[in-house]
Amino acid sequence: MDASGPRNVSAEKQANFKTESVHSRISADDDDKVLEQIGYVPSFRREFSNLATISFAFSIMGLCSSIATTFNTPLTLGGPASVTWCWILGAVMCFTLGSSIAEIVSAFPTCGGLYTASARLCPPKHRAIVGWIVGWLNILGQVAGISSTEFGLANMIWAAVVVAKDGDYVVTSGKVVGLFAGLLAFHGLLNCLATRYLARFTTGFVFVNLGVTALIVIVLLAMTPRSEMHPAKYVFGSDGFVNGTGGWNDGIAFLFGLLSVQWTMTDYDATAHISEEVKRAAYAAPSAIFIAVVGTGLIGWVLNIVLVLCSGPLENLTTASGSAFLEIMALRIGKPGALFLWTFVCLTAFFVCQTALQACSRTVYAFSRDHGLPDRGYFGHVSSWTMTPLRAIWFTTTLSVIPGLLDLASPVAANAIFALTAMALDLSYIIPIFLRRWYRNHPEVNFKPGPFYMGDGLLGWATNVICILWTLFVCVLFSLPTMLPVTAVNMNYASVITGGVVIVSG
Repeated sequence: MDASGPRNVSAEKQANFKTESVHSRISADDDDKVLEQIGYVPSFRREFSNLATISFAFSIMGLCSSIATTFNTPLTLGGPASVTWCWILGAVMCFTLGSSIAEIVSAFPTCGGLYTASARLCPPKHRAIVGWIVGWLNILGQVAGISSTEFGLANMIWAAVVVAKDGDYVVTSGKVVGLFAGLLAFHGLLNCLATRYLARFTTGFVFVNLGVTALIVIVLLAMTPRSEMHPAKYVFGSDGFVNGTGGWNDGIAFLFGLLSVQWTMTDYDATAHISEEVKRAAYAAPSAIFIAVVGTGLIGWVLNIVLVLCSGPLENLTTASGSAFLEIMALRIGKPGALFLWTFVCLTAFFVCQTALQACSRTVYAFSRDHGLPDRGYFGHVSSWTMTPLRAIWFTTTLSVIPGLLDLASPVAANAIFALTAMALDLSYIIPIFLRRWYRNHPEVNFKPGPFYMGDGLLGWATNVICILWTLFVCVLFSLPTMLPVTAVNMNYASVITGGVVIVSG
């Protein structure tokens, strides 16, 4: 054997490695230059690849686990037809919002996300107050999102226990809150890992998420006899409408079904909050948002249609487990098969909590770094050990426990946190979208578009205006109590909390 052969191969590998290292360094340097132009010193290692970033964006929405958590709301308030039509209606509107956010994230790829963008899309004299209010709204929405998702996961786990014991098990508020707090603490520990481990861990989330959803759809269709599938009039027509609100008119009862899709397809800007850990962030972050919104909207619609198609009698779905989604699977697949698949549905909810806590902790870090918190920058600190904001992670974890404790006082007040998530986050989204258009010709505001840009033509304007009007509409809708007559027990407190945060921060 020629001894020079292996040496040449080795030299070629070394040359390729050096070339890849140079390209990686150039990409990271370009990202850091963009960050420095916005006014920040790079603090994180850019370990998230394109695949990991897309997986992160999909995971933050959850898809099958988020639908499982909120499926009872449209089903019981508006009926099966509300489940089907409200999802696709909301998904189309969420697409306009997601596209508008991707456009801004591409121009401002910082972990501060939309509060940083808002402050830079208005004249200097308004920057402090605008950034302050948007920052607090965004943090409120994210904390409520973490809490409601973790709370939903705890309920999903207990629902499996109830089904496994054939309904012969009582789940108390104390058990739910205890499991909820334990899960949050575990996610806090996981988020303490270095960025490279988080990136590797996150990469596989999207495959589990989409794989479980596809498997549920296929198994339900295969295991449901054709004769027992509901007709089209039940799935899409008037036969599937049920007003379960106790007094609201049929139109409002039907539109309450939007809570499921709006809660699932939110936290779009989560990818922005990890953008300082993403390679080629100005391209990767907005692209991931766009892909995740389209994918979640379309695949989620298919899942909802199949669930309604195979659901059986409506009265059999509101049982002790509290999960119509699980009851449908148990009916069609059998209890062992349903519980097996339910394990993976719970796993996707686990991934949602993991990514949501990571995103929110980066927001808290950035807000503290920008002196938006009264902590003198204490939480704006990056650990030299893990190169992650450990202080912000544990502050966010502790803060997220508080909303879940409401269940000990009032389950209805706890459920308002789901509506609060969509309201607070969506309001924080439309403010920078509005500011970009309102101050487009202002001499002190210079918006420099990023690679993802819809332009100033009809497409860009129509998308921005539609998403603003839609968000204002759903915020009004989600402020309404879902049941009549209104009492102190069933009052929807989401609007009170959101309005209180805006007033106090203002």
